[in-house]
Amino acid sequence: MPAVAMHISNGIIDNPIALLFAGVALAGLVLCFVMGRRELDDRLVPMAGLVAAFIFAVQMLNFQVLPGVSGHLLGGTLAVMLVGPYLGAICVAIVLIVQALVLSDGGVTALGLNITNMALIGAAAGYLLVALLLRVLPRTTWALTATAVVSSVVSVTVASLGFVLEYALGGATDVGRSIGGIAAAMAGVHLLIGLGEGIITAITVTYVAKVRPDLVYAVRNLQRPAGTPQEVTA
Repeated sequence: MPAVAMHISNGIIDNPIALLFAGVALAGLVLCFVMGRRELDDRLVPMAGLVAAFIFAVQMLNFQVLPGVSGHLLGGTLAVMLVGPYLGAICVAIVLIVQALVLSDGGVTALGLNITNMALIGAAAGYLLVALLLRVLPRTTWALTATAVVSSVVSVTVASLGFVLEYALGGATDVGRSIGGIAAAMAGVHLLIGLGEGIITAITVTYVAKVRPDLVYAVRNLQRPAGTPQEVTA
């Protein structure tokens, strides 16, 4: 097992639990494909490609948390704010698959675990909070910025705690800490990572919303109704 690995490495979680979450990941992605097809249009297709490429790049920033387990930017909140929850989850999953199969980043047997945590849990947590905040906050730039930062922090932290659950169910490698210690390490590191990701997400989404608000899913579909055209105001 390498000293530092992208995502969860092979052998950290035992095979039965890894297989269980492979099934969870597959079922989740099938649902995302079915629901995502209903939202596809000329704006979302090219944007989804750009989002996947951007997430691939930012996920290369990698920090070791535990032996065989690393922390890094996830991009789930960025994806759901730009292309919606279903396509957002698919974008993250595609990045994880390419990293595991082509670059050997993350274990192949742990692919279902990583997809569940980062593509499904991360995107879902980010979307739910984005949808809540944008429907109660005013239609202003600062509200969009605050939503991106807060949702990113929560999304990244919740996604990291998915590993804690999986390790509690079937940890196969002694990482030298109790479950409580693992949870504290994962949450502590990912709170900081989430803050950095929130800043990147806020800058990216706010800029695109200023230039082309029609390309931002969150602006088009999630902001509270207003009497003016859908645009972000200062």
